[in-house]
Amino acid sequence: MTTGDQAIPHPATRNVDYDFAVLRVVPHVHLGVFVPVGVVVHARTSGFLGMRVLTEPAELVARVADVDAELLARYLRACEAICRGDTAAGPVALAPTSERFHWLTAPRSDVIQSSPVHEGVCGDPEAELEALFDAYVTKTR
Repeated sequence: MTTGDQAIPHPATRNVDYDFAVLRVVPHVHLGVFVPVGVVVHARTSGFLGMRVLTEPAELVARVADVDAELLARYLRACEAICRGDTAAGPVALAPTSERFHWLTAPRSDVIQSSPVHEGVCGDPEAELEALFDAYVTKTR
């Protein structure tokens, strides 16, 4: 497709700016050692907010031995619900996608923390979420 002298890329090939952060478990906050357990991606211009996170207690125990895996899984599922905008997840889940992303990635000194926010460009934010999860969570096993 063209307009004048410029070619307009097909919507599937357009580049989308996105921000992402790695969710990590810090079993002993005072030591600062962490284990990556998920990724959250926000592409504001396409309205995308997605999260992929480990929520199986057995997998969490295998990665982080010193935590209550059931409780940790419950907290991570709550983060997923907020990301999805699930009304049962409370008032934060009702906020726009950008506010939910910033709430999920806000610095905190807790067992579940976020890495600094990074940025990138992709053609498909959902596929990028899967690729980032594979790179930062799956391959760190």
